[in-house]
Amino acid sequence: MKRVSLVGLIIFALAFMGCNKENDNLFYNKKFVKEIKEGRKEFAFYMARNYIPGASLAIAKDGEIIYSEGLGYASKDLEVPATRKTKFRIGETTELFTSLAYQKLIDNGVLQADSSVQYYYSGFPEKNAKITLDNLVNHSSGIRKPNENEKNDRGFNKSMAKGLELFKDDPLTFAPDMYQEVSIFNYNLLGTVMEKATGKKIKALLHELVIDTLHLENTEIDNPFLTIKDRSDFFDLNMVSQVSNCISYDLRFSAPAQGLLSNAEDLVKLGNELLYSDYITDRMRQRLFTTPQLTSGLQSQLSNGWIIAQTRSGEQYYARSGSVKGGGSVLLIFPQHNLVFAATTNVTSNSDDIPIFNIAKHFLPENKGKQEESNKNEK
Repeated sequence: MKRVSLVGLIIFALAFMGCNKENDNLFYNKKFVKEIKEGRKEFAFYMARNYIPGASLAIAKDGEIIYSEGLGYASKDLEVPATRKTKFRIGETTELFTSLAYQKLIDNGVLQADSSVQYYYSGFPEKNAKITLDNLVNHSSGIRKPNENEKNDRGFNKSMAKGLELFKDDPLTFAPDMYQEVSIFNYNLLGTVMEKATGKKIKALLHELVIDTLHLENTEIDNPFLTIKDRSDFFDLNMVSQVSNCISYDLRFSAPAQGLLSNAEDLVKLGNELLYSDYITDRMRQRLFTTPQLTSGLQSQLSNGWIIAQTRSGEQYYARSGSVKGGGSVLLIFPQHNLVFAATTNVTSNSDDIPIFNIAKHFLPENKGKQEESNKNEK
């Protein structure tokens, strides 16, 4: 397979400098064109350095999308360009959809956050301590992390119930509420509990409570046996960073944790809804973005799948990234500035390497002020 040309992507990045039109691949608000150009250059160089075939990038300010673009290829073999509608594997960023659906069920009185798993799902064995639903959504249950073989299981048509057999009989690695350790098994079990409590499949729940209601038109559970419109091809990098087609995976056994297809524009829309939508009550927002107290005395940073933290300059942010075979994603919100950033890619990679904070710095008031002062001094 051909590598993505570094020179080609640099030219592609610089070509935007003269672009003033809107199409299926690109939308931008001219008021922010300077910041968009800088952020886009950061992302284009990232794609070039990491031989990423295709991606999407989107930004919103004050509830409105100010930039959205598909970059590179959705299919290298067929030379099909990625567009704003191309669907990518988003990995663990899927948890944000599941946790929002969970909180809606809490709000509707269908679930109780402090109830035990067994209250809703008797098929899960009792442990030496009570595991609550909030333990699952906040990764504080003590359920172990999967090994690489389990996380990237090659089995097809494996049900969520079958996926629970990987860990359900194992002892806890720590007492619930003591620590936080991210494990896809927490959300796989939470999804099963949600199914048992409602009598509906996780796909129906995610569409009913999140995807369809919030009009996220390019988000759905991946299924390798179906033809899905605008789905990207998926890619891997070999030992010498050559791009190759990714082997087929069926992630439906882990649908609540890492099974969704989406893109940057839909992720940004989700971020906007979390900041502004009347559908999400104030009680829900408070629960979504309040980290739990841990009995170990350690400071928790995870809440409902979100990382809650601050930049070095004290700017609070909410973030989540995901990495899975053939895809990666990141979603970043600065609530005090009503800014939302998202990116998705179609190659197996460390999604934490996506330069989303470098892109964001061009839009944050403090950094913009420093840049303007620097420009004055240069003059």
